[in-house]
Amino acid sequence: MPRFHCPLTLVAGSSVALPPGAARHVQVLRLQPGSPIVLFNGEGGEFDAVVERIGRSEVSAQLVSHRAVERETAREIHLAVGMPANERMDWLVEKATELGAASIQPLTTQRSVVRLDGERAQKKRGHWQAVAVAACEQCGRNRVPVVAPVAMLDAWLRERPAPQAGLLLSLDAHARHVRDAATGAGAVAFLSGPEGGLTTQEEDAARAAGFTPVSLGPRVLRAETAALAALAVLA
Repeated sequence: MPRFHCPLTLVAGSSVALPPGAARHVQVLRLQPGSPIVLFNGEGGEFDAVVERIGRSEVSAQLVSHRAVERETAREIHLAVGMPANERMDWLVEKATELGAASIQPLTTQRSVVRLDGERAQKKRGHWQAVAVAACEQCGRNRVPVVAPVAMLDAWLRERPAPQAGLLLSLDAHARHVRDAATGAGAVAFLSGPEGGLTTQEEDAARAAGFTPVSLGPRVLRAETAALAALAVLA
């Protein structure tokens, strides 16, 4: 059944005008009045609904009932990643959302190929947030992970709200495997670098900020693959 993110106040038994993106999607799918759909606003659960009216650019839906269903991971996992180049960040955001990331923090590091600031950074963030929304619509999640504003690694390390554990992807030969380093069910922040990884100075700064070095095994993974592999293990 088609699912649409509708970031509005939703009340069973009422009608709602779908936001422009969802309305266009209804029209692209050639749905008709009476077609069943699912709406979610990110505040928990989802609503069974039916398309009520389709205009030239407006679509309204009748909310039938609320279902308190969640499809989140048992542990909150917050990804902080040195932005990979080209379109790989789009792919990372999409897959991280599907795998259950609670939030995604794009970072600029010393070895970053991609460097964003100002209006360009804001536009990219908006684009990545839309990617996360579309991934939630597809995979069934009812809570959309927040894609944070692009930040410099050193500033983020100083200012971030500390979760119960911070894990740092490292090539340190003494680093424990990520599955053995994260214990308990508390929130975890997983930090990984861009292509080429973090510099020694950046790793030292992360350790000083409370991050524990961890490994994903003997193979060297691409920047976008590493973050997703860790998420799959930690979830």
